[in-house]
Amino acid sequence: MTHAKICGLTTPETLDAALAGGAALVGAVVFPNSPRHIIPLHAATLFERARGQGPGKAKIVAVTVDADDVLLTEIALILKPDLIQLHGSETRERSEQVRRLTGAGIIKVLPIRTHEDFAEAEDWDLFVDHLMFDAKPPEGSHLPGGVGSRFDWVLLADRAFRHPWFVAGGLTPDNVAQAIRVSGAPLVDVSSGVESAPGVKDPALITAFLDTVRAV
Repeated sequence: MTHAKICGLTTPETLDAALAGGAALVGAVVFPNSPRHIIPLHAATLFERARGQGPGKAKIVAVTVDADDVLLTEIALILKPDLIQLHGSETRERSEQVRRLTGAGIIKVLPIRTHEDFAEAEDWDLFVDHLMFDAKPPEGSHLPGGVGSRFDWVLLADRAFRHPWFVAGGLTPDNVAQAIRVSGAPLVDVSSGVESAPGVKDPALITAFLDTVRAV
């Protein structure tokens, strides 16, 4: 069974749609350049209803991009996420520092376009709780992800990793079933693919995405 993460949530209505639809993980983007940016204090208030176990609960992920220790400490103390997603140029050594500093698990995003982009995946797999394979953003993009780009999911077929891993990048309710079948992904991540405008999540699209994942 494949599980889903709905990322970049900023409103109670969209978080409720994610939880009601059975999202296993929900993401708060703490990165000012993103249209989905949310400050840790706002995120802590919004995501509180996701905490705990059982139906309607999900792991909380704080998405960061080369965050410094000050911001990471703020995130850890205020938001208290289950996982920190590293979506920048962080090294493996930095991921260990982030884990010690925050006490959270680690998701590392690796941008993919060709087979060669998997070169570091095996080494990273030793340092993290989950790898996320996301499409490389277009040239000149000021965002590392969440821009709707996708890569060839066949590149992931028959690959094995130590921990459950995510496929991300350009997923929508219309193509996520194909992405799962082609890649074999145990986890999927969506952000722009369930939006009506950049940074504006659509509860109906969130529901449709989660329904499709559950049906695969």
